[in-house]
Amino acid sequence: MKKVAIELNQGARKDAIEEVQKYFALERDEEISNFTAEIFLDFILSKIGPTIYNQAIEDAHMYMNERVEDLLSLEKRAR
Repeated sequence: MKKVAIELNQGARKDAIEEVQKYFALERDEEISNFTAEIFLDFILSKIGPTIYNQAIEDAHMYMNERVEDLLSLEKRAR
């Protein structure tokens, strides 16, 4: 297998391959092999994964900035 942009641990990868197979079976009425599901998963991880990852980073950044602003609002002023 070629290296993909987003890596999954072995358990998460196994679960994702099973989910791909379930999707094809339920939505497309098509049985696909583990190998085919793995290739499809690698395609999704390499083409779409970075976009999803970057959005998650941006969301976390915004959240953390909001929390920092909340923290600064607790600052005490000398009288």
